[in-house]
Amino acid sequence: MKPFYLKRTPRINSWHRIKTSLLTALAVFGLAQAVTAQQNPTDSLEGKKIVLDEVLVQAIRVTKDFPITFSNLDEEEIAPRNLGQDIPILMNYLPAVVTTSDAGAGVGYTGIRVRGSDATRVNVTINGIPYNDAESQGTFWVNMPDFASSTQSLQLQRGVGTSTNGEAAFGASINMLTDAFSEEVYGRISSSIGSFNTLRNNVKFSTGLINEHFELSGRLSRITSDGYIDRASSELDSYFLQGAYKDDNTLVKALLFGGHEVTYQAWNGIDAETLRSNRTFNTAGMYTDENGVTQFYEREEDNYKQDHFQLHWNEALNPYWSSNIAVHYTRGRGYFEQFKEDEDFDTYNFEPLTVDGEVVNTTDVIRRRWLDNDFYGTVVSLNHTKEDLNLIIGGGYNVYKGDHFGEVIWARFASNSDIRDRYYDDNSTKTDFNIYVKANYKLDNQWSIFGDVQYRGVGYEANGEDTGLVDDTFNFFNPKAGVTFDLDQNNNFYLSYARANREPNRNDYENGSPKPEKLNDYELGWRYVSSSFQLNANAYYMRYKDQLVLTGELNDVGAPLRANVGDSYRLGLELDANISLGDQWSIRPNVALSDNRNVDFVFQRDGVLQDLGNTKIAYSPNLVASNILAFAPNKNLQLSVLSKFVGKQYMGNIDSEASTLESYSQTDLNIQYAIEVNSFVKSIVLSGLVNNVFDADIVSNGYFFTYDDDWTNPGTITTIEGAGYYPQAGINFLVGTTVNF
Repeated sequence: MKPFYLKRTPRINSWHRIKTSLLTALAVFGLAQAVTAQQNPTDSLEGKKIVLDEVLVQAIRVTKDFPITFSNLDEEEIAPRNLGQDIPILMNYLPAVVTTSDAGAGVGYTGIRVRGSDATRVNVTINGIPYNDAESQGTFWVNMPDFASSTQSLQLQRGVGTSTNGEAAFGASINMLTDAFSEEVYGRISSSIGSFNTLRNNVKFSTGLINEHFELSGRLSRITSDGYIDRASSELDSYFLQGAYKDDNTLVKALLFGGHEVTYQAWNGIDAETLRSNRTFNTAGMYTDENGVTQFYEREEDNYKQDHFQLHWNEALNPYWSSNIAVHYTRGRGYFEQFKEDEDFDTYNFEPLTVDGEVVNTTDVIRRRWLDNDFYGTVVSLNHTKEDLNLIIGGGYNVYKGDHFGEVIWARFASNSDIRDRYYDDNSTKTDFNIYVKANYKLDNQWSIFGDVQYRGVGYEANGEDTGLVDDTFNFFNPKAGVTFDLDQNNNFYLSYARANREPNRNDYENGSPKPEKLNDYELGWRYVSSSFQLNANAYYMRYKDQLVLTGELNDVGAPLRANVGDSYRLGLELDANISLGDQWSIRPNVALSDNRNVDFVFQRDGVLQDLGNTKIAYSPNLVASNILAFAPNKNLQLSVLSKFVGKQYMGNIDSEASTLESYSQTDLNIQYAIEVNSFVKSIVLSGLVNNVFDADIVSNGYFFTYDDDWTNPGTITTIEGAGYYPQAGINFLVGTTVNF
């Protein structure tokens, strides 16, 4: 759940008809515990992909003809490692990406940063529909477990990128395209098992093309895991159902998908001493009983459901014009439950009691903090492609309504309360309207120019105790421009400028009246493509004004806090390559070098305001490097060694050594073997993944805090520093089997 207040808020013959009915029945009844694994990337059983599917993301995706920095990841690349871990973990080896997992093993709550920018600054869309939580602006992948199994492809645009729907991209944008229309009937049963009692099962099917126009497909999944961290268990269920109609000029797709997650909390982290002595310790749920014995509450957990509906209608109006309109609705509801010791009556609107002649005004309680929300709207685009001009006009209007309330479900001393009394009851509304026009025009065989202008209007109202009364309106104008030069058929150069603005999120209002942020992003790139060697080189300069930077601190419910820091910048160089070493070997290295600074940062230490100069921006390592070494001796066998290095980073903005996250490296081993059967069962695919082969001690995330202590030495103020850490699992494995029908 992690809502805003968490740290996160052709026609077919008879045999085909019989086969379709059987497979559909299998999908409907779940086969939840069947033995399976992932898709063979050489498998073509899903049939020919209809080109029309691409139009769902055409308005926000780019190609090498655009002056935008991007990386693509498709289902063939995802499949060998898709054994239950979340989408951020599967993206770990893309350039400038750093990922983390609360439970330490990639199942449950996971996070991603790109160019040092956290999830609240990474725009995420699904088929062009915004996915970021409207209030927190974060992305909670745990609400869509096993979504990678229904993802056809994704594109990561680094920097501001091109205009998109939803929250502004201040570090990157991720747009995902779900499963394509399939002409052929297919079925798949997958299962994987691994360390920490991790188990993933799913069943997937398609009816193929019915009466030359219709298709129905779907997936059911269940993932369970104990997690690497103590009690950091996950019980994750999800579904995906798609109905599609197509003819020569029309594609209509209706999608219904969602998930239910029950996850034991693991967002507290541990201090440095515990990190050294007991890496898996989890303070969540810890309390002392009436006999003074330390206990752990068994239901200190997140429990959240989220359902999504999307309806897309694409129409080719003539050879040059096409339109796409989509409506969507998301329903979310759930809570996190906590045991709290010695809570003040005032917090829960309890009246003091007299017990055995003594006044009682504190009590142990079990509470639930609820988020009940609705998100709905529409996105549209009109596309024109003719000769040398590619023109897109698009936009959208979306509304978010959220109810936030707390309940006490048990109290040692209940005072004057009744069951289901709400000790707080807040609501919020956010509207988001945007319209953009973008064009790419080829001047000649070598030069093309790109222009993109967007207007975005945001309205936000809230009345929470943490936010105070909020009634803000923001109007943003976001221009973008660039030029591309094709030197020859192998070399492509580009230069671009992009402006972005973004509103504060809900948690930012805890720190007063935050300002909106501004970003000017300059990108300079070179792409080289040949049959055996591809290289992308990109230099960037991102200059921020009033950037809301993570302070490293958390609020009372584990949400990260940010503050405006005035001027700051990110300056970097990114290189990624794909090198074929003969028919069997390939290597795919990438490296991201960057300098990330707050300009003339001021901090109050020991009661004195100090100018610390240009300090490093929190959670922004200077070096991130990855490599994939792949060996495919034949079409059925693939082996890959994946390596990752993340340099030293600070969790705060004052360059304190107490806020250091040390550099780390990780190596994974991935193997996949396909057995061709060519009967009712078409193939069986065996997969294995060994994570962190060298058993490195990895800490990928944490938090940092400071406070002023004037009690230790009366008359003086001493600034105390502290930190928390989120360790990741040592060597661990996942193995799986997929049966394709």
